[in-house]
Order: sequence, then C-alpha cells, then structure tokens
Amino acid sequence: MREFVRPRVVVSKCLEFDHCRYNGDMISSPIVAKLKEYVDFLPVCAEVEIGLGIPRSPVRIIIEDGEHRLVQPTSGKDVTEDMKAFCTNFLDSVGQVDGFILKFRSPSCGLKDVKVYPSVNKSGAVEKTSGYFGAEVLKRYPFLPIEDEGRLRNDRIKEHFMTKLFLFAAFRKVKAEGDMNSLVRFHTENKYLLMAYSQAELRKLGSIVANKEKRSFKELVSDYEEHLYSAFSRPPKYTSSINVLMHALGHFSDSLSTGEKALFFDWIQKYREGKTSLCPAINTIRSWVVRFEDQYLMHQTFFEPYPEGLLEVDPVNSQFREDLWK
Repeated sequence: MREFVRPRVVVSKCLEFDHCRYNGDMISSPIVAKLKEYVDFLPVCAEVEIGLGIPRSPVRIIIEDGEHRLVQPTSGKDVTEDMKAFCTNFLDSVGQVDGFILKFRSPSCGLKDVKVYPSVNKSGAVEKTSGYFGAEVLKRYPFLPIEDEGRLRNDRIKEHFMTKLFLFAAFRKVKAEGDMNSLVRFHTENKYLLMAYSQAELRKLGSIVANKEKRSFKELVSDYEEHLYSAFSRPPKYTSSINVLMHALGHFSDSLSTGEKALFFDWIQKYREGKTSLCPAINTIRSWVVRFEDQYLMHQTFFEPYPEGLLEVDPVNSQFREDLWK
C-alpha cells in the first residue's frame, strides 16, 4: 500500500465544517466528508471574514455603471472592496496549497454560473460569472485542482480532481526536498499515470529528467513543474487508460491462462461501453502485480493514484457514461 503526502486544501467553511451559510445552514458534501481523513483542510468563509454575520441577508453581484459590485440588497451595503481586500490578504498568507473545494454558485466562492443581476431590486439574472474569491483563486492557481462541491458529484470529475490533488501534493514534497533522486523517483513511479494523461508531455518530462544539459535542480524542477501541470490540465481519454492497462498486461500475459485474459478483456469491454468504472480492470492487474511480484508495476501510481479508502467500485452513473464519450 502506498504512502500518500497529505494535501493542503482550502475549502468553503460551510461545506461540512460550520453552520456559516447566509441562513445558518451547513452544507452536506460527501466528498469533503470522506476526504477529511486524508487531507489537511483549511476552511474559510469569505463573507464571514469581511464582517457579515450568521445568519445574514444574502449578498449578490450586480452591475453598476458597467462594473460588477458585490452588494447586500436589504441594507444597500456595498462590500466589493472589503471582499477584494480579503481575497488578496488571505491568498497572500495561506502558504502552499494543493487544491480548493469551494461552494457551488456562491457570489463569493463560486467558480462559475454565479448569477449577476442588473440592480439591487428584485429582477432576473442577466449574466453569469465567478464569485469574487473563486475568481481570484482561478487567477492565481490556474493549474491546481479547483472544483466546487456541485461538480464533484460527477464521478469522472471527482476522480480527476483526486488524482491531481494527491499527485501535486507528492510533487510539492519533491520540490521541498530539492533532491534530484527524488525527482527521478517521482517521474519513474508516475510514468504510467502520465502515459494515461498525455504521452506528449510524458516524453517532454522524460527529457527534462534525463538532464543532458546538467542543469541545477532549481532550474530543472521549475521546467518539470510547468509540463507536469500541462499534462494534468484535463482528464485522460478513456482510450488512453485502456492503452496503459494493455501495456501493463504485457508484463505477464505469457504467464496467464486463457480464462484469466478473457476475464480481463471482458472488464475492458464493459468499461468501453460505459457499463462499469475502470476499477475492476485495474484491480485485476493489481492482483497479477502481486502474484508475479512485478516490482516496477507495484510502484506505479496509476494503479493507486489516491488512497484506497477513496476508491469507489460501484457501477458508473449515467452522467459519468455521458461524459466518458465526450
């Protein structure tokens, strides 16, 4: 079983941490609740931090003189500058983080689909945008895993988020160690995962690690980081994951029975058709890795990208199947 670096994740405090929503509620989020065992969360409520109470009258984003402003309609209070100052001060002081989980559609924390109104008066929304804190997070950390609790209900998005989260936390440790051997080991253990995400970036990262120019670790790791973030900028294609599994099968295919291979290919076909997740095929390979004591595959993060306690082996839901083929 792999040892994982604990990611540092900023989370909206109303998600499983405190009754700090405008109406005094706390929001249930299964993924946040489950991650508590494996993640160091940094809970924050931007609206409370700028002095709005609990409970409080809701704030909304309006258009005033052609600009977005954050106001509290019941009091007429404009808290735009207070919110901007908080965003700057908090993110300047938070230190190194590996990801964010923010409140869905919140005028402060929302990442997208936040309603914008033409005035403080009752009216329909005229456009959508990001919340103030959410927008600043996206601006400062464009390559980190950043999601809202709404999107994390989707299995594929959640899997991609957790894969990036634990990978980037591990890479943060490599940077802190400042050791070339640590970087080489990191790259070696993540080769299959990189193959699934981007073979083009895998080749570039391999060239960087080879270090034919004998560059310093500081120069090298900065270059590596840029391409690592690029490789994980979007979820892998389902065909790429199948390709990685076929590579792994080649390590011991000559030692398997016809029936064992047939079982494996059956799981692959079901995955192609969107009838199951990738977990059964991966677990089949993992059992063979242990059986044949394949040390190289045993250390490949592709087969355990995040803690086993976070794995879900239930059949994929309809939304997952829909996204699988996009």
